[in-house]
Amino acid sequence: SKRKSQRFSITQQHISIICLLSDSKHTIAMIVKQSTLTFRSTSTSTSIKNSRAATMSESSVKKVKCVVNGFGRIGRLVFRYAWEDPTLEIVHVNDLCSCESAAYLVKYDSVHGTWDKEVEMVEGGDEEKFTVDGKDVTFSREKDFSKIDFQKMGIEMVMECTGKFLKVKDLNPYFEQCGVKRVVVSAPVKEPECLNVVLGCNNHLLSEKQKLVTNASCTTNCLAPVVKVIKENFGIKHGCITTIHDVTGTQTIVDMPNTKKSDLRRARSGMVNLCPTSTGSATAIVEIYPELKGKLNGLAVRVPLLNASITDCVFEVKKKTTVEEVNAALKKATLSGPLKGILGYETKPLVSTDYTNDVRSSIIDAPSTQVIDGTLVKIYAWYDNEAGYSKRMAELCHIVAAKYITKMQPQFVYE
Repeated sequence: SKRKSQRFSITQQHISIICLLSDSKHTIAMIVKQSTLTFRSTSTSTSIKNSRAATMSESSVKKVKCVVNGFGRIGRLVFRYAWEDPTLEIVHVNDLCSCESAAYLVKYDSVHGTWDKEVEMVEGGDEEKFTVDGKDVTFSREKDFSKIDFQKMGIEMVMECTGKFLKVKDLNPYFEQCGVKRVVVSAPVKEPECLNVVLGCNNHLLSEKQKLVTNASCTTNCLAPVVKVIKENFGIKHGCITTIHDVTGTQTIVDMPNTKKSDLRRARSGMVNLCPTSTGSATAIVEIYPELKGKLNGLAVRVPLLNASITDCVFEVKKKTTVEEVNAALKKATLSGPLKGILGYETKPLVSTDYTNDVRSSIIDAPSTQVIDGTLVKIYAWYDNEAGYSKRMAELCHIVAAKYITKMQPQFVYE
């Protein structure tokens, strides 16, 4: 049947309801409350403010059963965002922590605040589990994920958030032994058999045969939209980036041997030191834009803050330009096209705490843009390295599930 799109406004409540009729059997209704998304059907393109999807027609939407493997900072935020998606049903979590810790930490977060769901640990019974608003989520503590009975639970997609499995051979058991249909990884896998995706930049490469994909890295998600705009408008000869990045779990709170990373600087206290270290984001850009191979590199400086990072991007461009032209191109990209809802543009003199819980991937600090001698361009781009990245991963999971499992029109279409 013909796809139709209708929009109704309830001015008094400032709520937009979008009904997308993808066919005679599927009616999708969405109430949107916080942040920003881009919604597209075959006949309309609608930018929606306030992104939390609250309701959908439960009876008409096929849910894809999912498991979250790895319940750290990113795993828990992906869980929160994906839980709001009526097309995804998270039925199981696997992590090495206790079920009690998992339930507690997904509810209470020192940076992102208390989740507005009722999360309860379930005592007793034959299996470990917790509930979210009364709905069961079973829990396991398997270091070897292949020991989990995915088929018994009907799992079709895995949200792989451990950060441990970064080789195709280590991820293949999901398909070969566990029988899942799709895996989305929360870290880059730099092998040709895996597609690293940055929404708004190269998601057009998603395909039926590409069953293993990643959401790249948080800094790559910040950098790639900026690279896209500069490359397409001015050309890039080469460049270098520095990400001023918040402390993460790979650092120590006090000086002590670091078993997670070989970098000795990460063995020093993350609470009182600026720590120069590596970042793979600049070189990982070639996974998104192969034509830039060998032309970008960069470093990171870990800082004693818990949230909201900024990337200093410096490019030698091919076409002479000005600050006004650069900012105009960046601003234009935020208003329409594939980066709408992903790239932001800010003229106010904001600081890092102002970007906590900002779910855009990258926000241009417009007053800081510089152009030296016509071709050396310097840009600052803010990002909530946890919330923005996790929101994109939840959206990527939605797109993969919709296009390749349920065969429905995705709600998030960055084209």
